[in-house]
Amino acid sequence: MNPRTVALGADHAGYSYKEIIRASLESEGYAVLDFGTDSEDSVDYPDFVHPAMEAIEGGKADIGIILCGTGNGVAITANKHTGIRAALCWSEEITELARQHNDANVLALPTRFISRDEALAMVNTFLSTPFEGGRHSRRVGKIPC
Repeated sequence: MNPRTVALGADHAGYSYKEIIRASLESEGYAVLDFGTDSEDSVDYPDFVHPAMEAIEGGKADIGIILCGTGNGVAITANKHTGIRAALCWSEEITELARQHNDANVLALPTRFISRDEALAMVNTFLSTPFEGGRHSRRVGKIPC
């Protein structure tokens, strides 16, 4: 996987991490589609996740990174979209396995339970880890209903 365009979406709890991740991605040469939110004012995460996932579905973004306090709300919302495999990750090892074994194309981060440095490390792992294919392809192929 060599994604070049990343869709970002976050609620108020994920806002500050989203900003740090966006700046890091841009400094590394990634194109970033930032679907908000743009402050720490309380908002509803689906309002930002749905447009980010639509960008991936429509081919405008290669992958996505979504953030909220627990990561659960954004992951559940994202996984309602066709072709989206959002993985809720809280460590680099989980992130690596989500890419290797599940071909995850969206990283969901629980900002209230990880540090900023951990979030950046997981983003790096997510972007640099390829899908292994093989026996995992068969399993991933059985995901859609």
